[in-house]
Amino acid sequence: MHIDKEIDARGLNCPLPILKAKKALSEIESGQALRVFCTDKGSLRDFQAFAKQTGNELLDQQTVGAEFIHVLRRR
Repeated sequence: MHIDKEIDARGLNCPLPILKAKKALSEIESGQALRVFCTDKGSLRDFQAFAKQTGNELLDQQTVGAEFIHVLRRR
């Protein structure tokens, strides 16, 4: 999967990972992909809700050890 931008939200708790993702999505073009690295367990639910509310597509969510990785496509 091609990723156009990555952000590191490790160590941040809700709502900061979502806010950082929202800002990063505004900096990329429609159809491009953003990968977000988080350590907040609640980010799994948060990114699902964020995608549903904003119309951005949640392409993937993975848990790797203590990290949560989310991939979104800008609408």
